[in-house]
Amino acid sequence: MIQVELEALLAAKKMTLTELADEVGLTMANLSILKTGKAKAIRFSTLTKLCAALSCQPGDLLRYQAK
Repeated sequence: MIQVELEALLAAKKMTLTELADEVGLTMANLSILKTGKAKAIRFSTLTKLCAALSCQPGDLLRYQAK
């Protein structure tokens, strides 16, 4: 199972979900789906925008956890 570490990265950067949504041009609804782990997929373009906004690598944002 892939887990999205968005909440931890936002806390580390002292950034709100609203600020991130504005910076990357995504809706709050889409970011909330990522944050809660309900997303089934993520586009590379979205991953690129998130990594740029959060100054991180994809591996910082995504984590694999065995079931």
